[in-house]
Amino acid sequence: MADESKQAVMNHETEAPREPWPEEVEDRSKSAKAKGYFRQHPRAKWALIFLLIVVAAVGIFVWRYYAVRESTDDAQIDGHIGPISARVPGTVIDVYVEDNTVVHRGQILVQLDPKDYQVALEKAEGDLADAVATARAAQTGVPITSTTSTSNIDVSHAALNAARHEVAAAQSQVEEARANYTKASQDLKRYQQLVEKDEISHQQYDAAVAVEQAARATLDAAGSSVATAESHVAQAEANVRASQIGPQQIEQYRARAGAAEATVKTRQAAVDQAKLNLEYTTVRAPFDGIVSRRSVEPGSVIAAGQPVFSLVDLEDLWVTANFKETQLKGMQLNQHATVHVDAFDRDYHGYVTSFGGATGARFSLLPPENATGNFVKVVQRVPVRINFDRGEDPEHRLRPGMSVEPTVILK
Repeated sequence: MADESKQAVMNHETEAPREPWPEEVEDRSKSAKAKGYFRQHPRAKWALIFLLIVVAAVGIFVWRYYAVRESTDDAQIDGHIGPISARVPGTVIDVYVEDNTVVHRGQILVQLDPKDYQVALEKAEGDLADAVATARAAQTGVPITSTTSTSNIDVSHAALNAARHEVAAAQSQVEEARANYTKASQDLKRYQQLVEKDEISHQQYDAAVAVEQAARATLDAAGSSVATAESHVAQAEANVRASQIGPQQIEQYRARAGAAEATVKTRQAAVDQAKLNLEYTTVRAPFDGIVSRRSVEPGSVIAAGQPVFSLVDLEDLWVTANFKETQLKGMQLNQHATVHVDAFDRDYHGYVTSFGGATGARFSLLPPENATGNFVKVVQRVPVRINFDRGEDPEHRLRPGMSVEPTVILK
């Protein structure tokens, strides 16, 4: 019984309410105060609910705003910076611009001494005049040679025909002389028989002998005429063969005329080059821009291709933005972009035009080599080109190298 009474006392003590902790008392007091406040101001609850809704809406708006935008502070303005140099060597006699001078296309920047190039031009023009005269003479010789060659061929053929006719005539004379000689020889034999029989006088016999001798002489002369005519034929044939080289002579003269024309073209090219060299002594601006890094003074002797200025083109500027590779997921060409320029604390508008062919690290002096076994993954950056909209910088205040913060709108 004693044990049961003791257990009952202990249970009674366990079930008795404990004293609340100080924190619980404070929380209960705050809750009571809040409930009392909302009981006293019933509209405050709705105001609090409205405030929570506004905060949630603003949060959603901010999240949606920045969810479709990618920005970076690793960006700068880029542009064309052209080195200006002389195309010919020479001595500088005048420099017309200073650093930071705004120049326009075609404006004179530097003047070299042109005297040497003027002399070279005059010499080239003299050589050209000589070549032109030679070419004219060669061209004139072609028709003369052609006419002479044709005439020689006709004359040689006519002479050959005449010589052949002469041979035929001489041969006819030989035949006639041979016939006369045969007749005279036969008559002489008959007269010899008759004179031996004393049937004719010695005077008639002597006359027959004289006729036979004359016929023999005529036959010999006719034979000589044939030989002479044949020699004339041989000479005419030689002249014909000689006249056959006329076309080759004409081609030779034509070749000389062609060579003379080629020389004229060569000398004309030399004159044109001399004129260009003389023009190159005046160094002009190839485009509108601002002169920078002047490195020449009057009296300086410069070589061809030696830079004397740097010319910054302010008409064609763009932004090179190095975005993280994780930012490129939704980025596409022609997406709108805003560019905040730190120098002027204002925004310019543009659009994405291209993405780099490789990350910036690949174009560094020492590209990273990840095959060493000590690879550590590092987020890479890819250069993205952003062009400005037309008319965004009418006063040309932007300069290559300025720091900017571009923001690309993905949707």
